[in-house]
Formats: sequence, structure tokens, C-alpha cells
Amino acid sequence: MENVGFFGVVIGLIGRLWPVWASLIIVLVVSYRYRKSLGLAGRIFDNGIGVVGLAICLFWLFTAVFANIVAPLDPRVQVAVMKNAVPGSIDPASGITFLLGGDQLARDVFSRAVYGARIVLTIAPAATMIALLVGITLGLPAGYFGGKIDQVLSFLANLVLAFPVILLFYLLVTPGIMDTPIPYAMAGVLFLFPIIFFAVLFYTRYNGRPERLYPLLAITIILGAWLYFGLVFNADPLGIVSIQPNELNIFVAVVFASSPGVFRIVRGLVMDIETRDYIAAAQTRGESPWYTMLWEILPNARGPLIVDASLRIGYTTILLGTLGFFGLGMGPESPDWGTAIKDGSQVAQLRLFVWGGLTPAVALMSFVLGLNMLADALREESMKD
Repeated sequence: MENVGFFGVVIGLIGRLWPVWASLIIVLVVSYRYRKSLGLAGRIFDNGIGVVGLAICLFWLFTAVFANIVAPLDPRVQVAVMKNAVPGSIDPASGITFLLGGDQLARDVFSRAVYGARIVLTIAPAATMIALLVGITLGLPAGYFGGKIDQVLSFLANLVLAFPVILLFYLLVTPGIMDTPIPYAMAGVLFLFPIIFFAVLFYTRYNGRPERLYPLLAITIILGAWLYFGLVFNADPLGIVSIQPNELNIFVAVVFASSPGVFRIVRGLVMDIETRDYIAAAQTRGESPWYTMLWEILPNARGPLIVDASLRIGYTTILLGTLGFFGLGMGPESPDWGTAIKDGSQVAQLRLFVWGGLTPAVALMSFVLGLNMLADALREESMKD
């Protein structure tokens, strides 16, 4: 079997990833050009570690976006002759080079790593965003009003946090749970929070300006309902928004387990910020509590929340890898990085065919490393405000 060698593999990888390099250069150059108008995000360019972290994160983002172009094969396609093929091997029938080798089921390791990025970068950021909105929506009134509202919400958050994380996820993503209404009921409740958050956000801001309020509320309700019914009930009439049942329970589990942590951070930030003079000034002007929370307190808490979101996406990525490694949630043919690491971690595989497990492990490690570096830079810059 022909092999392109080490330098052929390097050149091949660079060539296959051309849309990623092009997009990465364009975004970095444009962002640097307009960095002064990007606020906290623009100040990342003053921090070398932050630039490296941003570049790594963007690399995997564009790899996921252009997976159909970058990957030479479908991640589930098997080419019998390429079973455990070494990196750089050429399929004699099609002439396609398996740049990072073949796995034990004769699938292209490079294509599976690329499509695995699409799965991870779809679930981790989206689940983190919804968890952030759930935690903010509940944490703001808990910290602002205090009293029984705070006691009840804090008790519920502590109740969830009291469960061991791995045990909690094992209970929520076990295959049999999809035969019950539990994940759908949880999704139905949790996915309402983004709609509620943005509806209240626009209402408090434009209450006296119906020409702005009604269009924004209409967009929020229509777009929110479209996404809601597509994700929860798989009933999108356009067939655009959908999610597989095994992905839904992972999504719900991540949101459910992450929301209490966000809640506690938001609650603590609110209790600190509400003592500031500009909050007292807003209350003196007669602003409503929700206006004060959403438009006075929340913008001044954005720094720690952005940092937490970056770190939380990394934690979620590791968690998805852990679940995939233990065979929970995703199907056995899934190209997600955790499942790929599990497939390549058998003793015989690690001894003789290390590339099958090493490639997704390096991919997962590099993405989380990029997120941590980006979060560190954001933390340093946010402390300068």
C-alpha cells in the first residue's frame, strides 16, 4: 500500500484545511482592525495568550463549519482495505489519502475528527448558552429581592449541586430514559427560559415605545417558538431545526447540571453590584426591578459571566468526551471525540495503532486548552474595567 510519508501528511492536512485557514486569517485581521470598537473582546489582542487561545477556538469553529469540505469521506464510511492503515496511506481503489490513518473499523480517522468537532461545537456552546440564560433568569431575582425567593431558588440549586456530577449525568443520559417523558418534560421547561429572558429584556427596555417593542416581541416569540417546537417536539414544519433523541437528553443533562452553577455566580454578582451608587440612582428614578436587573446590573456583570461561559464550554466539552468514552448518550457510530477515544483506547489498539485514539484526544485537549487560554485573557482584561 502506498504512503505519502510524514511531509506528505503535513502538506495534505494544510491543503485539506484551506477554508479554515482562509476564514481564520480574515476574522483575525478584521477583528484586529476594529478591535477598539469590540470592547472586552477587542482587548484580547493586547494579550498574547488570549490571541493564541482565540486562534485555537476559531480553528475548531471553522473546522466544524466547513466539515463537509475539509473531510474527504463520510465519518461512517468503511473502506475494508484501510483497516488500521497507518497515517498517509492511500486507498488504491479511490486514490484518497487517509491522512491520519484508518481505525479498527476501516474508517478515516481524520474525517471522524473533523465531524466530531461539528458535534462538540454544536452541543457544548449551545447548551452552555441556554444554561447561562437559565442561571441568569433565576439568579437575578434571587440576588436582587433576597428573602424567600432567594431561599427557595438557592435550595433548588443546592439540591442539584449536591448530586455527584457523573452520577447525575449517568441517570439523565442512560438509554432507557428516552422511553420516558422525563427528558422531553425537562427540555420543555428549560427551553422556555431563553424566550422568557428576551421577552422580559425587550419589554423592560421599550415599554413606552410600542413601535420598537411589538416588532421585537414578535420576533422573539416567533423565532423562539420555531426553535422550541423543533428542538423539544421535533415538529419544525420547515424541517430545518431538529435534534436526535440521544442528543436531546445529553443537551438537557448539560443544561440542567450547569444552570445551578451559573445561578450561584449571578446571585453573588447581583448582591455585590446592587450596593453601587448607580443602582441606587436607577431606583430613585423609579425604574422597575426587572429593568434595574437587566439593564443596570447585568451589563456590569458581563465580564465574569463571559469568562465563566468560556470555561464552562470547556468543562462541557470534557464532559461530552467522558460520556462518549463510557458509551453514554451518543450512538456507537458517532464520530464525537469521546466515542472515538473509546474506540481507539483498547489495549491492542494503543499498542499497535495509536493514531486512532490519539487524534481525537489531541483534538479535545487542544480545544479545551484554547478555551482556557481565552478565558484567562478575558479574566485579566475584565479586571482592568
